[in-house]
Amino acid sequence: MRPEAEFMTAVSVRAPADADRANWNAFVEACPAASFFHLFEWRDIMRDVFGHATHYLLAERSGRICGVLPLAQVKSRLFGHSLVSLPFGVYGGVAADDEEAALALETEAQRIAQSLGVDHLEFRNVEARHTDWPTEDLYVTFRKQISPDVEENMKAIPRKQRAMVRKGINNGLKAVFDADNSRFFELYSDNVHRHGTPAMSRRYFDTLRRTFGERCSVMTVEGPDGALLSSVMSFYFRDEILPYYAGDAVAARDLAANDFKYWELMRHACERGIRVFDYGRSKQGTGSYSFKKNWGFEPTPLHYEYCLYKRDSLPRNNPSNPKYKLMIEVWRRMPRSFANTIGPFIVRNLG
Repeated sequence: MRPEAEFMTAVSVRAPADADRANWNAFVEACPAASFFHLFEWRDIMRDVFGHATHYLLAERSGRICGVLPLAQVKSRLFGHSLVSLPFGVYGGVAADDEEAALALETEAQRIAQSLGVDHLEFRNVEARHTDWPTEDLYVTFRKQISPDVEENMKAIPRKQRAMVRKGINNGLKAVFDADNSRFFELYSDNVHRHGTPAMSRRYFDTLRRTFGERCSVMTVEGPDGALLSSVMSFYFRDEILPYYAGDAVAARDLAANDFKYWELMRHACERGIRVFDYGRSKQGTGSYSFKKNWGFEPTPLHYEYCLYKRDSLPRNNPSNPKYKLMIEVWRRMPRSFANTIGPFIVRNLG
């Protein structure tokens, strides 16, 4: 008997139209391999906020969606020319019902990449797909099932980290969900400036809130005197919460505001019925990596796979690259208002 796959109707691949938005998103919600960054709305954000050309692909079988692949073209004199799934997202790559659909999408992506003349094609996969492609092994993700019981989640935090959470509680800190991004952006832009990296634009964050509505929130931690200490922007997808962008004041560390922030977010997620806390991506060997491990989260390697066309090695467009050391030091000394003005023009090309 021939394999079942031979009886399948052929897969066709095309660019989606605006009219496909609802069906695309319905597929993303149902597909286990899909993530928040596969939602159709990111196409508009890539195009309208960052000015990147998009090359989204939709696979169909008998008129039904069986796979999607979001792609955006990043073209920069400083950082190179690439086709990525997906810039500014920690997850990406193909989301498909079966291998036939996945291969059809990837084949078309490679054809587009070569026709555009990019230096490389990048898939930000959670699971490895191309063992023969160069792979970036710098990043890991931290995801964990959380209990429906608040106290059980507190008990699950390792003892030393739990003490830091208790410290924040005892310091009289308060967590508030904000109606806009003003306080978040103040803390975020100051934080990244101190680290010597350019900030995303306020427009980008406002677009995220407007575009995703209840799927996007901002929680800010205040001191007992009302001082701003820490803030986080989170995304909601299925039964998951993804704290994604964050910022802390200098005073936050001594008051354990960062620890308190993530506990309050976890408590909120638990009470909302969310069952997966996605701490997101970190670079191995960094303070962020250690912080998440201290919460009892185990790292899972991410498989960022590259098809190289006009380069011999992987791009290293991140602060850990020694060649950016001087740029980082200069950025730290730059007035923050000026850095916030020119930063978005630089960061848009980093992806």
